[in-house]
Amino acid sequence: MQQVARSVRQGDAASVSASVEALVKGGAEPQDIFDHGLFAGMAEIGRLFKDEEIFMPEVLMSAKAMQAGVNILEPLLLGTSGRKTKGKIVLGTVKGDLHDLGKNLVGLMLRGAGYDVIDLGINVAAERFVEAVKGEDARVLGMSALLTTTMPQMATVIEALKNAGLDHVKTIIGGCVITQAFADRIGADAYAENAGLAVDKIDDFFAMKAAGLEEG
Repeated sequence: MQQVARSVRQGDAASVSASVEALVKGGAEPQDIFDHGLFAGMAEIGRLFKDEEIFMPEVLMSAKAMQAGVNILEPLLLGTSGRKTKGKIVLGTVKGDLHDLGKNLVGLMLRGAGYDVIDLGINVAAERFVEAVKGEDARVLGMSALLTTTMPQMATVIEALKNAGLDHVKTIIGGCVITQAFADRIGADAYAENAGLAVDKIDDFFAMKAAGLEEG
């Protein structure tokens, strides 16, 4: 498990794959490999990135390394009783925007943190967000935008959620053009400037729900 975590931190996808396969053949539980190997390594990367001790290239290398292990474990986890998750989160890049690097990183880190992530991809219309949130009974909706011209789509989605009676769903937004002031203006519940903070804020949403500090 420690070797898997170390290889994730080092961004060594080949070593992650080899170590995960060896653990599986040795009879280790896939859930344990995920939690104590892949997640442990990526959680440390998230902390280092949040503290600005490492930068995006290192994070992306570690993310790819973690994904190599996830590719091996996912069929095994789904083939049993399924992996227990903290809750469901819908992610997507808003309509008119084709950028997905940041969104993909957030999704990977959320999966590593124990969430069930439904990634709708890029160029997602408000109606599709609402449909997914309702269909999946998601607790959180995350949106990304990297173009100033697509920022207003976030407000459109938030309004569509309200019109659909989904006011209880928490919204979090991000992207290089997004600011806290913009999030406040459109009524988003949170803004995250990086993937590590996105995980922290979503953890807070679920902690509040578990403590009974929010409605819905």
